Amino acid sequence: MEAVLNSFLLVFVSEMGDKTQLLALVLAARFRKPIPIMFGILAATILNHALASYVGSYVTHYVSADILKWVLAATFIGFGLWMLIPDKDEGFNDQHRWGPFLTTTVAFFFAEMGDKTQLATVALGAKYAAPLMVTLGTTLGMLAADGLAVFFGHRFTDRVPMALVHKIASGLFIVFGIGIIFGF
Repeated sequence: MEAVLNSFLLVFVSEMGDKTQLLALVLAARFRKPIPIMFGILAATILNHALASYVGSYVTHYVSADILKWVLAATFIGFGLWMLIPDKDEGFNDQHRWGPFLTTTVAFFFAEMGDKTQLATVALGAKYAAPLMVTLGTTLGMLAADGLAVFFGHRFTDRVPMALVHKIASGLFIVFGIGIIFGF
């Protein structure tokens, strides 16, 4: 349960202001169909984060525990510092007429490739060696954060200072990294 809760918390907070949350805003404004958009986010996230958490878990079999500890600590602290650099909307051009579900699934899957939440999922998979639980937690975190964008849109993002959210997310990642170093 610790893997689910911590994965949820880290992804939920780090997704605030992330490019995929901005993508969710754009898709919600464009299609005005929140349910198919949420199912598209769900499908893309399960595929992307399952792959990432299994890769992280797989690595634990081939890297010594001591080396893995330092790599994970550095990774989490690095993500914490990366969180201080907010994402920007990189522009989304829907030149296909796939509809809200397929457009969202494809756009989210590719937007998450190499994104900090995907890389954090790899690190969480390595930390907990429980890919199913990590995938569940990170997927729920993505759905919760992006659901805010889909259902509440600008009403939410206009009132919450993203700089504060990024600082909180940064602090969480750094605390996780320090926790790994000291074994708690």
